[in-house]
Amino acid sequence: MNETHNRALKSFVEVPQEHDFPIQNLPYCAFRRPDEEQPRVGARIGDFVLDLKILEHAGYFKDTALGDTHVFCKWALNKFMAQGRAAWHGARARISELLRYDNPTLRDDEKLREKALLPIERVELQMPVEIGDYTDFYSSKHHAFNVGTMFRGPENALMPNYLWVPVGYHGRASSVVLSGTPIRRPFGQTKADDADAPVFGPSRLLDFELEMGFLTGPGNELGEPIPIERAEEHIFGMVIVNDWSARDIQKWEYVPLGPFLGKNFATSISPWVVTMEALEPFRCAGAEQDPEPLEYLRIRHEATKPQSHAGERSGSGVQGSAYDIQLEVDLKTGTLERPHVLCRSNFKHLYWSMVQQLAHHTASGCNIRPGDLMASGTISGPTPESFGSMLELSWRGTKPIELPNGEQRRFIADGDTITMRGWCEGDGYRIGFGECEGKLLPAKGSGS
Repeated sequence: MNETHNRALKSFVEVPQEHDFPIQNLPYCAFRRPDEEQPRVGARIGDFVLDLKILEHAGYFKDTALGDTHVFCKWALNKFMAQGRAAWHGARARISELLRYDNPTLRDDEKLREKALLPIERVELQMPVEIGDYTDFYSSKHHAFNVGTMFRGPENALMPNYLWVPVGYHGRASSVVLSGTPIRRPFGQTKADDADAPVFGPSRLLDFELEMGFLTGPGNELGEPIPIERAEEHIFGMVIVNDWSARDIQKWEYVPLGPFLGKNFATSISPWVVTMEALEPFRCAGAEQDPEPLEYLRIRHEATKPQSHAGERSGSGVQGSAYDIQLEVDLKTGTLERPHVLCRSNFKHLYWSMVQQLAHHTASGCNIRPGDLMASGTISGPTPESFGSMLELSWRGTKPIELPNGEQRRFIADGDTITMRGWCEGDGYRIGFGECEGKLLPAKGSGS
């Protein structure tokens, strides 16, 4: 822990107590100013975006580990993420220092403040990173058990490898889009159980998947694995992920190689990259793993002193590999007066942690580059209200979800908007991720 986590820390920018973006958070983003076409990098504080290019050109990062390296005038975070943990820490500490209520540097310099602090409604958010590669894991045991039960029965729900290996597949980076981007219902092949042949047409079983994703930092050389004890050095921060899924297309095509058209049409992410340093007070114990993972996947827990602020975790004094991030998904239809909450879950329910995912991903010698996205897979909890997909919530469509206005949903209908939120509750402050939102449009040629 350090001063940037202090619960008493206040900014000269007014931030309500329940706001997602207090000075203890300071997530990064990419944005465009109203008078420029070229995006640049910023940090969120309250209802403002701090233009880091302005501060960089004014020399405020020269005496940090960044030195003269210009990283914030770029259109995305990749170059900054490549600098490593010392640079990440130095930049965060300097941004926090400049925004403190008792620091006059930015507070009292009206000209600099007006140039550097922009109201959120005046900026256009962009993709925060240039995602070179995207991997989607399958790391929630509850989700894997639920889906396996539907298709194979509870006695064969988990595949033999599930408790030994962080299962994943390579997704499509080109269709990762920013929150707010409309999603078009995809076409593909589907086959009814009683049909002799498949048909081609729009998916009828469109689903959301509640996920979180981490973005990588420096990365490794081809042929050089990242050991699990070094994995955190390569994890920069996290975003909310909705990995949209066409269940009927996926069911027909996934054997023997896995998801293809059922997954490649869209993946939505939130615009704010919350750093691992901001999330540090919310570490907690991860899922109990039985059998014990193989040596290269074993997490070496470190004893720590119990925290007296937001990071306190039941006095155990054990440095965990999970994070206590509360998650929520709601649905807005064209006729609902207000959004209806579909599920509430938590990131800590994952069976395989981020460091295990990254260690396994690179164990083959696969090289990771700055800005790669690694998604968790659907995050389902142990109870029905914590299931992270419509497939589970409606139990493969057999238990329709009743909405307050009398409508029912088995899967997502055209015109529906899915919104995901994530946050950590601290002692007197909140670390939030904002929203990840997407509205489903009709298949091309099948409607307006």
